[in-house]
Amino acid sequence: MLSAWLVSSTLHAQVMNGVDLKDPLIAPDQIVSGGPAKDGIPAIDRPRFISAKEAGFLQANDMVLGLAHQGVARAYPLRILNWHEVVNDQFGAEPITITYCPLCGTGMVFERRVKGRVLSFGVSGLLYNNDVLLYDRETGSLWSQLLAQAISGPLKGQRLAPLPVTHTNWSDWRASHATTQVLSTDTGNSRSYDRDPYAGYDSSTQIMFPLAFRSAGFHPKERVLGVQIGTATKAYPFVELGKTNGLVTDQLAGTRLTIRFDRAASRATVHAADGRKLPGVVAYWFAWYTFHPDTAVFHAAQH
Repeated sequence: MLSAWLVSSTLHAQVMNGVDLKDPLIAPDQIVSGGPAKDGIPAIDRPRFISAKEAGFLQANDMVLGLAHQGVARAYPLRILNWHEVVNDQFGAEPITITYCPLCGTGMVFERRVKGRVLSFGVSGLLYNNDVLLYDRETGSLWSQLLAQAISGPLKGQRLAPLPVTHTNWSDWRASHATTQVLSTDTGNSRSYDRDPYAGYDSSTQIMFPLAFRSAGFHPKERVLGVQIGTATKAYPFVELGKTNGLVTDQLAGTRLTIRFDRAASRATVHAADGRKLPGVVAYWFAWYTFHPDTAVFHAAQH
């Protein structure tokens, strides 16, 4: 009986929310339940889109994740992503996943093809350092959004290829992408998209779940543009970018970068020397720091 109990306890420790946690790349005790069950936050698997003119539910200052790819522009309103966190989409023949973690303020876009196989992602209901942990339905592997890596399961160690995404307001995105498509509220789910389930969270100092590292440098919800080149990382806090003329040239790991900031649009993007937009992560300061405690930090007065 004792041996059976030990086996049962061990198996239970290796499975949470129905997800395999055996021998993960991160400390198992740092993986916590966010409350909802697996798929309790439903991913959008058959996204429907409308034109900008039809998107009357959006206000000028509503935040969106904007993606221009393969000659197509699409806006994914945060008022929808707050309730779903994952959109499995397709740009032509290219499968893409749009992910958003309301607790960390992080919107990231990835290619869904890994090792030649197309994956579809769901929300596991688990968190690591407050950040959403995804799972893929094909292998059951568990993926960290901010690490862009599978941390357990058959694909453990594999990485997702990020795409540049613009975190901005609807007025700004629409002005620069007149023919943009907009993710429709017709998601197949009944949700109150006119209500923000995280209202007040972005200005509060509250952090809801445990963190590996904390830093007092800025308000925990200060938005930063996080940039990674190889293993080198740097955070560009919006409060510091606001002290500049909106155009910052910098170098990270020997790579010349240009940071473009628009205070009115609440937008910051990173670009290569030739003007190409590079993948960057807009995040709350606490989230970027806990994943990158050795990050460099941009200060306008020192630049």
